[in-house]
Amino acid sequence: MKRAIAALIGALALGPCLADPLPSWNNTGSKAAIIDFVESVTDKDADTFVPAEDRIAVFDNDGTLISEQPMYFQAAYALDRLREKAAEDPSILESDVLKAANEGDMKGMMAGGMEGLSEIINVSHAGMSVEEFQADARAWLASTEHPTSGLTYGDMTFQPMVELLTYLRDQNFKVYIVTGGGVDFVRAFAEDAYNVPPEQVVATLGNTEYQISEGGTPMLMKTGGIFFIDDKAGKPVGIMRGIGKRPVMAVGNSDGDFQMLEWTTAGAGPRLGMLLHHTDGEREFAYDRDSHFGKLADGLDQAGDRGWVLVDMANDWETVWTGNQ
Repeated sequence: MKRAIAALIGALALGPCLADPLPSWNNTGSKAAIIDFVESVTDKDADTFVPAEDRIAVFDNDGTLISEQPMYFQAAYALDRLREKAAEDPSILESDVLKAANEGDMKGMMAGGMEGLSEIINVSHAGMSVEEFQADARAWLASTEHPTSGLTYGDMTFQPMVELLTYLRDQNFKVYIVTGGGVDFVRAFAEDAYNVPPEQVVATLGNTEYQISEGGTPMLMKTGGIFFIDDKAGKPVGIMRGIGKRPVMAVGNSDGDFQMLEWTTAGAGPRLGMLLHHTDGEREFAYDRDSHFGKLADGLDQAGDRGWVLVDMANDWETVWTGNQ
């Protein structure tokens, strides 16, 4: 009897914590908008009810689920591997962009724009099987320390967003990552970091070739070059190719996600578009219009008129990182 009473008291004490699906979010309008939307589409008696098979939610990765400063983490990985390869064979530094990257000249590297960044990724990623590449990427994320946070790159996922993914899954949403990052890089860690399996990652596709090793083993080799860029207007295209349905919820943080939110919220019935605004220069980074990575200008200007939720990281989040709880 005493044990039963103790258990009841414990359950009552835990009740309020368990009732909050987003404990790392402050009680602001952003949190309320998320919960109101989820409750509206899961209420079978409401006109806004959406069947479980249509509850598709898509999330950008860089800057939305994980940090992206001072550069995309895949770019930081590519730079490390480029320097290693150049130390062994300097002849691979065939362009000004590659030379600047090897020397740590960010201005020179960024002068090449996305094409230059793609060039760096091509040289650094090619020549490995997909399995070798993903194992190497996982090891790098787990062991390499970010230059300012004191955390490893892999620990710099956002706790409030991980909670949101869990909340949506608990409400029978199917959650996808839709990112401009490379598909093999993101699939290397998405399941461990977010509980998102590889088949639910829609991303930029590099050229991959089926080969047989000298020992007779079939494998997929990364050969360099870009097959499809899943960014900006490419994101809706990638969603239709990879998912086959218009989502009811889209979450991003930059103008690279604008068309994904625009297309998602243009559909019939209840829809939610959400942009994460990086306003927290103390706990993370503060940036928007002038950033080389994660630029947010059009989305910042139009979110209000379009009814998109603009999450203010500094005010809306009680906690930032999953890696230092």
